[in-house]
Amino acid sequence: MNAIKIEILGTGCKKCQQLEANAKEAVANLNLTAEVSHITDPIEIAKRGVMSTPAITINGKVVSKGQVISVEQIQPLLQR
Repeated sequence: MNAIKIEILGTGCKKCQQLEANAKEAVANLNLTAEVSHITDPIEIAKRGVMSTPAITINGKVVSKGQVISVEQIQPLLQR
């Protein structure tokens, strides 16, 4: 199985950092292999169609924006 690619989109504020931590915990809880990266460049964020941060993408698809979703909310998104 290929590694899941997760991107956290945001400027690096506390909310963005929390979303990244939640994503990493969700990956660990499910014992999955994932590459988690944090994109802070506003132009790169806008290219993904995101105007409100923090946001999270899974395999290139924006699954949440403008809020910090919980570990419990992220886990089912990783299992699709």
